[in-house]
Amino acid sequence: MTESAAADPHEDLRWMDAALNLGSRSLGLAAPNPAVGAILVKDGAVVGRGRTAPGGRPHAERIAIGQAGEASRGATLYVTLEPCSHFGVSPPCVDAVVAAGVARVVSAMEDPNPLVGGQGHARLREAGIAVSIGVGADQARRDHLGHILRVTAGRPCVTLKLAETADGFASAGANDARLRITGAIADLRVQIMRSTNEAIMVGVETALADDPALTVRLPGLDRKPLRVVLDTHLRLPERSRLAASAGEIPTLVIAGAAAPDEAARRLEDLGVMIERAPLDAEGRVDLLHALQALAARGITRVFSEGGPLVAARLIALKLADEVALITADKPLGRPGVVALDPEARSALLDGSRYCAVETLDYGPDTLRLWQRAADRAG
Repeated sequence: MTESAAADPHEDLRWMDAALNLGSRSLGLAAPNPAVGAILVKDGAVVGRGRTAPGGRPHAERIAIGQAGEASRGATLYVTLEPCSHFGVSPPCVDAVVAAGVARVVSAMEDPNPLVGGQGHARLREAGIAVSIGVGADQARRDHLGHILRVTAGRPCVTLKLAETADGFASAGANDARLRITGAIADLRVQIMRSTNEAIMVGVETALADDPALTVRLPGLDRKPLRVVLDTHLRLPERSRLAASAGEIPTLVIAGAAAPDEAARRLEDLGVMIERAPLDAEGRVDLLHALQALAARGITRVFSEGGPLVAARLIALKLADEVALITADKPLGRPGVVALDPEARSALLDGSRYCAVETLDYGPDTLRLWQRAADRAG
């Protein structure tokens, strides 16, 4: 980390935490751009703040500078990602920072986008602005992982969510597929998690068994993530809630190339978008290709609620970047469908593959969160 002589590490961390919290409010809204938070501080007081606007523009830095006006001169800018240095739809943020007379920039991390990649920080230094890098880097990397993976790996980040009974089952089988596992408090937490992603993804088996709506149901919050169904043979019924509401809520079905054209036309007539994808060795939609197709649409964050089969595949293919497993306090007490097969569960306990992040109680239910070790390592 590069530190200026006058820097107070405790104050830097305090203000960066505030910028991270501010930026997190744009998670699920800022794509295709990262959800950045920016705070301008002068003489110990906030003079401007901004977060990436819905749709990705204006950028956080420009909003904060616009709010601060002349108070930007001599201030310190706390920003959760390196300011952009290239011309895109809008001019570079570094130009606005320099023109505003900002004295110091504290940046959580360098932008891995090759169009920026350290050039923003270099241009700030060339303009005589003191630059500190690395404060709050761990949280910034977690918040910006979707952006990081989209520009480095061509795919969005994936949060895999599963609910299981105390004895490890996701459902009771065909006779009781819509088994209610978690309580109201945990369900509310899931709604919040949905709201921070641009897409919610399920496999067709889950769509057929549960007929889910896959909407964000939080009072006062109007968010409509793209609903994605992995459906190799286009079996999604026209009367399903997903298809029937596709005219109001964006819905994408990713199917195999050989899926029936007539089924595709019927779904498209209802407003469903159809994307064709190659199949994997087992004859199912190739997951990596499906995620790359979502990235091409500007998606940076995917919330997978696709059930045990999709979960096992995501973990096996190293595509599940975060795993949220919610365990109820009551067992099923009879044979059912396991939430995680032995290989997937073993992967979560393998420290070289996943790192346990936190354990939280939501009423009688327990949420355990893991992050892929490669993502944490950077």
